[in-house]
Amino acid sequence: MPVPELPPPQSSLPEAVTRFGATVLGAVAARAHDTDAVGGPTGGRPLPGPPAGLPFGPPATAVPPTAVPVTDAPGQGVGLERLLRGPHGLGTAGLRLAPREERPVTPAPREGRPIPGLYHHPVPEPDEARVDEVSRRIKAWALDEVSLYPEEWEEQFDGFSVGRYMVGCHPDAPTVDHLMLATRLMVAENAVDDCYCEDHGGSPIGLGERLLLAHTALDPLYTVREYQPEWADSLHADAPRRAYRSAMDYFVRAAGPSQADRLRHDMARLHLGYLAEASWAQQDQVPEVWEYLAMRQFNNFRPCPTITDTVGGYELPADLHARADMQKVIALASNATTIVNDLYSYTKELDAPGRHLNLPVVIAEREGLSDQDAYLKSVEVHNELMHDFETEAAALATACPVPAVQRFLRGVAAWVDGNHHWHQSNTYRYSLPDFW
Repeated sequence: MPVPELPPPQSSLPEAVTRFGATVLGAVAARAHDTDAVGGPTGGRPLPGPPAGLPFGPPATAVPPTAVPVTDAPGQGVGLERLLRGPHGLGTAGLRLAPREERPVTPAPREGRPIPGLYHHPVPEPDEARVDEVSRRIKAWALDEVSLYPEEWEEQFDGFSVGRYMVGCHPDAPTVDHLMLATRLMVAENAVDDCYCEDHGGSPIGLGERLLLAHTALDPLYTVREYQPEWADSLHADAPRRAYRSAMDYFVRAAGPSQADRLRHDMARLHLGYLAEASWAQQDQVPEVWEYLAMRQFNNFRPCPTITDTVGGYELPADLHARADMQKVIALASNATTIVNDLYSYTKELDAPGRHLNLPVVIAEREGLSDQDAYLKSVEVHNELMHDFETEAAALATACPVPAVQRFLRGVAAWVDGNHHWHQSNTYRYSLPDFW
C-alpha cells in the first residue's frame, strides 16, 4: 500500500519537518501490508472481533427498516475558459511534508470523467485485495449483524462501493480491521441520512427527535434504572440505530477515549447540520449562499477525516487535535470534500423528486445565475477552499513539526484525495451535467 502523499509544497518546509515526516512515514510504509500486526491505541494487540455481548444489552430480533472568497462579483458568470486554465492563488502548489518521487497513477478500471477545472490530485486505484475483503466484510455486517436493508436495496448498497471508498481514503491503514472501523461508520451515517433525512422514507418532520434518539447510540444515555431497559431496547428499533450502535461499539473498543469523544462531538455537529437543512425544507426556503456554506460546515464529511489516526493505528494527542489551526485545517478539508459531493451529485439530485439543496442550486437561486454559471462558480468555491486547506496545512506543519501532526495531516490530505477519486469513479451513482 503506497504511503499517502500530500501535493507538492507551496514553499519548502524546515529541515526538521522533512526529517520527521520521512521517519514517521517510513515506519508506516514498512508495515502497511502487515494484516496481522496492529499498533496504536490497541497496544500491538489485534483489534477486537465481533462483540459477544455489547454494552447496551443483547440485540432484539432484527426488523426490516421501515424508514430506514469567490473571485467573481455576484450575478456574473465565472467563465469556462478561466476555470479550465487550472488552479491559481495562494495554496495552489499545495503541501508536501517530505520529498518524494512522482509516480505514475494507475487508471481506475471504471474511471469516470473528472469535473473540468476542479482542483484535485489524482491517486492510484485502491488496492483490489483490500477492496474485495472490506466489501465482503461490510456486506456481512450489514446483513447479518444489523439487518441494515431489505433485499430490494441490495443493488444500491453494492453500487455505493463503500469498500473502494474507504480503502482509497485510508491508504495507511495497517490492517483490514482498521479499515472496517471507518467503513461501518460510513455505512451507518449513510443509513441515518437516507432513512431519516432523504431517499428511503426520510422527512424533515420529526427529524430532531429521530436524530436525538439515534445519537444516544453513539453517546450513551445514563439514566435511572427504571427507564434504562426501555432506552436499551430502543437502540434496536430501526436500522439506523442498530447500525450506529454496532459501528460505535467496534470503534470505541479500538480507539482511545479522546478519539471516541472527538467522534461523538463531530457527529453532533453533523446532526445539527441535518436539522438546519430540514428547517429550510419545511419552510420551502432557499438560504443565502453564506448561510448554505455555514450549514455545510456542519452537515459535511468531517466525522470521516477526524478518525484518520484511529484508522491508521495511532493517536493524535487531544491537545494537538484541539489546536485552533488544526481545527481550521480539518474544517477546510471537510468543507471542500463536501462541495465535491454537491458537484458530482448535482444531476442525481436534479432527477430526484422534490428540490434538493446543493451549492449550484443555491447560487443560481440567490445570485440570479444560469444553471451552468452557478455550477462553474461552485467549482471556483471548491477550488478556493482546497487552496486554503493546503496553505493552512502547510503553515501548521511548519509551526508544529511533531510526528503525529505530520502523519495526521498526510492522512487528512489522503482522505480528501480519496474522496474525490471515489466520487469521480463511481459512475453507478454520479454523472456530470452537460456544461462543457
